[in-house]
Amino acid sequence: MPKTTFVVTDDAMFMRTLLRRMLEQNDEFEVLGEAANGLEAIEAAKHHQPDIMTLDITMPEMDGIHAVPEIMKVSPKTKIIMVTAMGQQSMVIEAIKLGAKDFVVKPFEKSRVYQAIKNVLSVN
Repeated sequence: MPKTTFVVTDDAMFMRTLLRRMLEQNDEFEVLGEAANGLEAIEAAKHHQPDIMTLDITMPEMDGIHAVPEIMKVSPKTKIIMVTAMGQQSMVIEAIKLGAKDFVVKPFEKSRVYQAIKNVLSVN
């Protein structure tokens, strides 16, 4: 069975590393790349065509909300999971209206991350 592929996007290297390690603990997941802002995320989506992309909301150069529709254009099959801090609910709603499929709140728990992945994989 093919692995579920990911690109992890966050401006904080610590958060990218944390999420990458969490995902790589599962043999069914493969992280193809990382991005530090929305512009890099669009390029990574275009290049890797991942099954799932995690996308931080607040980032320099281009935030996650503005990146969502651009990612959908270059990689329409990619499911987006927004990564958000507490108190960004209105931004999460906006991202979901634009095409994101789920969200996780920082600091995230492995069980919630895996649940979000399960949720987006079950959506066509």
